[in-house]
Amino acid sequence: MAFFAILILVSKLLLFFPKFSAATDTITQFEPLEDNTTLVSKGGTFELGFFTPASISSNRYLGIWYKSIPIRTVVWVANRDNPIKDNSTELAITTEGNLVLLNPNNNIVIWSTNTTTKASVVVAQLLDSGNLVLRDEKDTDPENYLWQSFDYPSDTFLPGMKAGWDLKKGLNRVLTAWKNWDDPSSGDFRDIALHTNYPEEVMLKGTTKYWRSGPWDGTKFSGNPSVPSNAIVNYTVVSNNDEFYAMYSMTDKSVISRIIMNQTLYVRQRLTWNTDSQMWRVSSELPGDLCDRYNTCGAFGICDLSEAPVCKCLDGFKPKSPRNWTQMNWNQGCVHNQTWSCREKNKDGFKKFSNVKAPDTERSWVNASMTLEECKHKCTENCSCMAYANSDIRGEGSGCAIWFGDLLDIRLMSNAGQDLYIRLAMSETAHQNQDEKDSSKKKVVVIASSISSVIAMLLIFIFIYWRYTNKNNVWVKTEIEGTKNQSQQEDFELPLFDLASIAHATSNFSNDKKLGEGGFGPVYKGTLPNGQEVAVKRLSQTSRQGLKEFKNEVMLCAELQHRNLVKVLGCCIQDDEKLLIYEYMANKSLDVFLFDFGLARMCGGDQIEGETSRVVGTYGYMAPEYAFDGIFSIKSDVFSFGELLLEIVSGKKNSRLFYPNDYNNLIGHAWMLWKEGNPMQFIDTSLEDSCILYEALRCIHIGLLCVQHHPNDRPNMASVVVLLSNENALPLPKDPSYLSNDISTERESSFKNFTSFSINDVTMSMMSAK
Repeated sequence: MAFFAILILVSKLLLFFPKFSAATDTITQFEPLEDNTTLVSKGGTFELGFFTPASISSNRYLGIWYKSIPIRTVVWVANRDNPIKDNSTELAITTEGNLVLLNPNNNIVIWSTNTTTKASVVVAQLLDSGNLVLRDEKDTDPENYLWQSFDYPSDTFLPGMKAGWDLKKGLNRVLTAWKNWDDPSSGDFRDIALHTNYPEEVMLKGTTKYWRSGPWDGTKFSGNPSVPSNAIVNYTVVSNNDEFYAMYSMTDKSVISRIIMNQTLYVRQRLTWNTDSQMWRVSSELPGDLCDRYNTCGAFGICDLSEAPVCKCLDGFKPKSPRNWTQMNWNQGCVHNQTWSCREKNKDGFKKFSNVKAPDTERSWVNASMTLEECKHKCTENCSCMAYANSDIRGEGSGCAIWFGDLLDIRLMSNAGQDLYIRLAMSETAHQNQDEKDSSKKKVVVIASSISSVIAMLLIFIFIYWRYTNKNNVWVKTEIEGTKNQSQQEDFELPLFDLASIAHATSNFSNDKKLGEGGFGPVYKGTLPNGQEVAVKRLSQTSRQGLKEFKNEVMLCAELQHRNLVKVLGCCIQDDEKLLIYEYMANKSLDVFLFDFGLARMCGGDQIEGETSRVVGTYGYMAPEYAFDGIFSIKSDVFSFGELLLEIVSGKKNSRLFYPNDYNNLIGHAWMLWKEGNPMQFIDTSLEDSCILYEALRCIHIGLLCVQHHPNDRPNMASVVVLLSNENALPLPKDPSYLSNDISTERESSFKNFTSFSINDVTMSMMSAK
């Protein structure tokens, strides 16, 4: 009897709690979803139910989140702009076949789908993709869904979801950010596919364009380079008369990744779940740099991140307001250098610009069947046409795209972009072929020089470190008591030059021969009697750097000859002159490629710290305790190495460069980007296609460890070598507080959701309240 009594009791409990008997992914017209119950997708990936985004909020929302992730991460919200005020609401299917959020007590509809297609028996099902679909009970074909949440996204772009428009269905799938981490209502930051003649993707802040992808060129968006072939993300773009949308899938199904619109930072981020740290990590974001911001350089301007400042006028154009341009106010853009006469023979023409992000397509026209020559003719015949290009760059190129009026939002793309032909006065295009040849040659030289500079600087630091830690050596073995007797140069291993011959070669150190000047003194161009061109570095009489420093550099140059370093031909110590003679670099100043350092500080091989009233070296590379207080140690050189490492990764100098958002120098720029979770923005764009991202980010991390304010916080050089050669976890760097004591509250508030940075995962840890 007892057994039967228990069986009856269990049966009653099962009848009373029917929805708790087993997890389900479907609701029917006869069984609504109440506030205290959820749907779970078949594979257990996603869960749908009611939630409150913050403990201080009383608002309730119907949403979808990841089931297996401990941090509730909401990817879709039904009633984001119409919150529920109590827990009596339920999700139900009406007799007409629509999903509704309904308060059964007063029959008030809070949210509803709008399907008009009829079906005999309608069910709502949560799929493992995160898509909530409304369908006929017997029809699982995705093409026949009555309604799906993927067509009405919130702030999150999931694998398998289409972002863009479908003209047949009258859909434009727009991503719209949450107002903040605790408020899922629609913000003012949106990602939208523009329905123009030449469609492209844009981000908007309110109604203002904030970022633009560039048009689809058949292989990629012209302003957004293609994804590396080894990526775990596979992108698809469909562009035809009926549809224009982007979609992605994960090649490794075990990886959980999503794209969100982040209104706190005004960036679109890809976040990947890290199972070890149990955190979301930022793996990429847009806008990625200053040139990514919409129309940074104004009409007919071009943004080039490798230049300083980043904006310049296109060839054939000049600043509309020279005064504003010199003050880095580029809003007014550029105008033609010369007027041109439309449709008059030999009065106007077109100049080719390569590797550029195509201009804003809002005023464009496209014909997919025309050739490039037909496209040129079409543009020539229309006086409003300012540029033309192939609309599809695959193969030899095909189709025609032309632009009218001002050309906006152009940037130079390293190893990406497309060819654009811009209308100019004929005189501006006459020497184009020769310019292209010269440019090609110069590009080869610059690339070679840039590579050489990286190798050279690393070699110098390795050499210095070797000399610094070798206790059997001191910096200089040879003592020179005077400089007037040339015989005192015999211990140097460099060839010796006669002062008279050098004076003659440089026209007696004429200002006309002067190439530049640094902390050491001026550098002159000279020509030896055999016709060889040389660069002569002359120690200035007023320089604070003296004989010891000169002697140190001579010995360094004598021992450190390398094919990738500018060759040192010899030296001269005669009368009161101290000269170093180098081979002449014909392609611009050596400083352009090597950021020339000053002379090294003098220190004994067994001396690890000390204090001096005589500070020598190059400011910007000196540790703060040495530059300001004259206190030096082995950690001072670690600081210099860190600064150099940051320069190599970024491709930028520590000074004389415009940094956005009031960063006062390269270290400040690196620190802010790292702290904001955007370290990838610090990497030189020319390295994007060739570097290993993990290694570049690790170098940034190590560089920041080396430039910490307090010497004791910095690693020693032996530790730096170890850190650079393995993949062990790195400690967190401390704020280089000497940079600035005034960090705005607004910036600080944007950091509150970030936690530790793990270089092993190539991303920034991020806490998400959603």
